[in-house]
Amino acid sequence: METSLFSYANGSGIYMGIAEDLTKLEQMLADLVLRYEQYFTGLEKREPLSLRAEVEKAVRQYTGVPINNTMFKHKFTTLVGRFNTYREHWNRVLRLMEEGKYSRDRFISDLHQRQRAAHPPAKAEASRPDPDKEVERVYREYCEARKSCNLPVDTVSRDQIRAAIEKHKPALKGKLGSDSLTFRVVVEDGKPKIKAGLKK
Repeated sequence: METSLFSYANGSGIYMGIAEDLTKLEQMLADLVLRYEQYFTGLEKREPLSLRAEVEKAVRQYTGVPINNTMFKHKFTTLVGRFNTYREHWNRVLRLMEEGKYSRDRFISDLHQRQRAAHPPAKAEASRPDPDKEVERVYREYCEARKSCNLPVDTVSRDQIRAAIEKHKPALKGKLGSDSLTFRVVVEDGKPKIKAGLKK
């Protein structure tokens, strides 16, 4: 037994704006972290103040604005928390530089420690199940189906796929009588659709 989940006829959706904004914010923050690391290690001569101002502006854009989608709200909160943590760290290092107590070698050593903590050995990572594995598979299949129908794929994101799946799971569980669900992509009437069914 299967039921149709959703279909992007034109690749747009109610959360398209915030999805794109959060993806852009995530990319800018990653770039800002890298630029500060380069600045503190001497590879960059100037503090990346303009990029930092852009990130702060992007954060302010949704601060205090109600985000009804749970996934996007969680992602925004996570990004803001990450930015605030980094900002405190950068300000602390900048104060040490002003006071003449800054050690570039110490910063590099601390940086390597943080990187090791953030990226444990590959064997340990492989042993953990990947909760996004099915979302990634469905996303790739959906993009391939859109290409086969001569539809654009640059307006479809993993976040949209994940949001649609999570939104419909409770209803699908009630309709199919189980939460052991699997999703597949089909093309009907020239349009890709994602359908849900029970795992065999």
